[in-house]
Amino acid sequence: MPHFPESRFITSSWQPHQFPPDEGAEVAFAGRSNAGKSSALNAIAGRKDLARTSKTPGRTQLINFFGLDGSQRLVDLPGYGFAKVPERIKDHWQELLSRYIEARDSLAGLVIVMDARRPMTDFDVQMLDWSGANGLATHILLTKADKLSRGEAMTVLKQVRAQVEGVATVQLFSAVAKTGVDEARREVLELLNKKEAGKSRAF
Repeated sequence: MPHFPESRFITSSWQPHQFPPDEGAEVAFAGRSNAGKSSALNAIAGRKDLARTSKTPGRTQLINFFGLDGSQRLVDLPGYGFAKVPERIKDHWQELLSRYIEARDSLAGLVIVMDARRPMTDFDVQMLDWSGANGLATHILLTKADKLSRGEAMTVLKQVRAQVEGVATVQLFSAVAKTGVDEARREVLELLNKKEAGKSRAF
């Protein structure tokens, strides 16, 4: 089991000027509002209450930063595609995400969280395109894998891997059954450590 550094909340940001100093390395978690993003982040960090989870999709309305060892961070991005909020709020989220993803030098990569029962939605594909356009390494978590039979889960994994070959790495994940937690930790730590070693965006 890979050692994962202890995590702590740093700040929530509604505007880019509220982001922590742009130094070190950070991995951001993105995903559709009901895909289990906060639960995945908590499982990887080994904390039950690091990122807020809710039965109401779209509760993550700010960009939340969590500190690890040294100048490494995890980042919880607002969920996309489902939240029942006013259009002006969605527009603000879009602008905030753009400012973050396109300009954040310390961003080592993205973890895109997809519900294994409904992967590769239009919003997921847009996020993958956006990630690729900005030269970011991307890892996909197919969450809620415990809701599928083993055969169904392996079929979905094979299909998604074929769709994103050369663009992103993919794994099965379940925060409930702890499926794939160690693998996800290894991927996140590798992204952070590569960034700090100077192998950053693939421009």
